[in-house]
Amino acid sequence: MNWGEMFLNDWEGILSTIIAGALAYATLVLFLRISGKRTLAKLNAFDLVVTVALGSTLSALLLQKSVALAEGAAALALLIFLQFLVTFISVRSPGFARLVRSEPTLLARHGAFCEAAMRQSRITEGEALSAVRSSGGRHISDVETLILESDGTISASLRRSS
Repeated sequence: MNWGEMFLNDWEGILSTIIAGALAYATLVLFLRISGKRTLAKLNAFDLVVTVALGSTLSALLLQKSVALAEGAAALALLIFLQFLVTFISVRSPGFARLVRSEPTLLARHGAFCEAAMRQSRITEGEALSAVRSSGGRHISDVETLILESDGTISASLRRSS
C-alpha cells in the first residue's frame, strides 16, 4: 500500500472536486430558492427524507467521479420537484396530506397529562415540562393544552389567570 495515495491521489482530483462541489452547491442553493420557503420549513418526517436525500446526492456529486454535474443537478431537481409535488397535492387533498404527514397529538389538557398519548408519542414528562417552561409556565397545572406538532415541536397553551 502506498501511504501517499491514502492521503492524496493527485491534485487534479482535488481541483475537480472543488470545482464540481462549488457548482453543485450553487445549483442546490438556486433550486432551493426557486422551490420556495416550504422546502426549508421545519421538518416533518417526509421533509427529513428529502433533506437527507439532497445531502446524499450532493455528497455523491462531490466525491464520485462517475456522477457528472448534469446528472447530479437532475437528481437534485427531481428531489425538489417531488417534494414540491407532494406539498402541492397535500394542500389540495386532505386525505393525501394525512397519508404523508402525521397529525398533531394532544399531550396534556386542562393541567393533566394524556399519558396514553405521551407513551405512544414517546414523550417523557420531563420533555413536556421543558416545553411548558419555554412557554412561560412552571408546572403541568399551568397548561390548558400541550400539543406535539407534526414537525416534532411541542407547543403549550397556558391557562389564563383569573
